[in-house]
Amino acid sequence: MTDVDQATTRRDITDALLKAFERRHDVLDAIFDADDRDSAADAIATLLDTSRQGVDAVLHMSLDQLTKESRRRNQAALDDLNSELTFTLSDRPASGGDSLDLRPFSSTDDADIFAERTAEQGVAGDGSGAPAGELGDEISKAADRVDAEDAVWLVAVDNDQKVGIVFGELSDGIVDVRIWIRPDSRKKGYGVSALRRSRSELAAYFPGVPLTIRAPGATA
Repeated sequence: MTDVDQATTRRDITDALLKAFERRHDVLDAIFDADDRDSAADAIATLLDTSRQGVDAVLHMSLDQLTKESRRRNQAALDDLNSELTFTLSDRPASGGDSLDLRPFSSTDDADIFAERTAEQGVAGDGSGAPAGELGDEISKAADRVDAEDAVWLVAVDNDQKVGIVFGELSDGIVDVRIWIRPDSRKKGYGVSALRRSRSELAAYFPGVPLTIRAPGATA
């Protein structure tokens, strides 16, 4: 996660806490009326118009955070973050990761997005930096590496729309992780969200193997 995205997320959480202070009776009613935690989270998200990260912060809030001193500290922190940042989390809605999923790359169904990536970057999908070969050969070689447990390719999907690809290639005992986001989906936080989700996914595929992240901020 970039420094800007970290600051934006902190601001979103701080703003959610302040909204919860102001509407504490409504928040408590929403929690009391909820059947379970998930329904309580949905109710708070709607009530406070905040992200899932903001909701989690509200649900995990301790009683000592309700004091006037805590509220003053949160307001001061929010003021500082507002002066530091010129946009809100809503400007990069995907960075919260609420709607993004990763699924395995399909040689047949996902050739289109890999073709788009290759046309833009002009290099092979294996991370070597070599010029891209014929599309079918690139995908076939990738499938062979996946079968040999030397690679994992994941497609980033937001509400059934393909927005990017996560490449994990095993080399010299390290997994080289690269993230490519489609041009029309950039600057919305998809790279940040894909990176966050890919860590656990790749750790499951390559247990105990270090990950080297290569995700240029310009394409996130």
